[in-house]
Amino acid sequence: MGKGPGLYSDIGKKARDLLYKDYHSDQKIIVTTYSPTGVAITSTGTKKGDLFIADVNTQLKNKNVTTDIKVDTNSSFFTTITVDEPAPGLKTILSFRVPDQRSGKLEVQYLHDYAGISTSVGLTANPIINFSGVVGTNAAALGTDVSFDSMTGCFTKCNAGLSFSNTDLIASLTLNDKGDTLSASYYHTVSPLTNTAVGGEVAHSFSTNENTITVGTQHSLDPLTMVKARVNNLGKASALIQHEWRPRSFFTLSGEVDTKAVDKSAKFGLALALKP
Repeated sequence: MGKGPGLYSDIGKKARDLLYKDYHSDQKIIVTTYSPTGVAITSTGTKKGDLFIADVNTQLKNKNVTTDIKVDTNSSFFTTITVDEPAPGLKTILSFRVPDQRSGKLEVQYLHDYAGISTSVGLTANPIINFSGVVGTNAAALGTDVSFDSMTGCFTKCNAGLSFSNTDLIASLTLNDKGDTLSASYYHTVSPLTNTAVGGEVAHSFSTNENTITVGTQHSLDPLTMVKARVNNLGKASALIQHEWRPRSFFTLSGEVDTKAVDKSAKFGLALALKP
């Protein structure tokens, strides 16, 4: 466990990563290269049905300043400038997209032993202001995440959450969608030696009175090969195998079947990440 409660986005993150991270039904390839001057260039291509989406991201680091410039197939330029620790525990992030003039945003994050704060404001005449804060320790934390649209004078987001952690168990409870969705999740480490863990999430929607239950597990077959599986109460079962065939380069094969509609074809996804 890290020091301090972290940010609001860290509440329930271990369970979300176990249940949803790396599962996909598309074909994706990521290639990263490094220039002699230290510039990292990452090219990503994703095939979704008959649609092909690609982007190129260039990252340049100079001391504590990181600049990312991404260009995609829609001729959009997305730039992020991150200043890491201009003061202890502080991080500043400036981002904007060209040609979208309303996309500019300035975010400031601050991490303390007993608090984690992130606030952002849009760089427009009537910006959207977001604030999230967590208080507590790495064992127990309570936080909130709210967004306010100054143009309409309305809150566009109002979430709250709490988490509890010990050496092998992480549990969280969140209230999202302006109080409409209540979610509870847990992550339990079974064996640290084999990276074996189990997790689950239960989400209840008050507006529809529906429940969604998802459970999953992961296990390392060897130090370079990981398998994961999940199933939910809607009858959808998924599994993946991920192999690190060379340092920082991963091959991931995933699949999903609908057990309540066996006449439908299974979905398969393939991802290849290459780093020198």
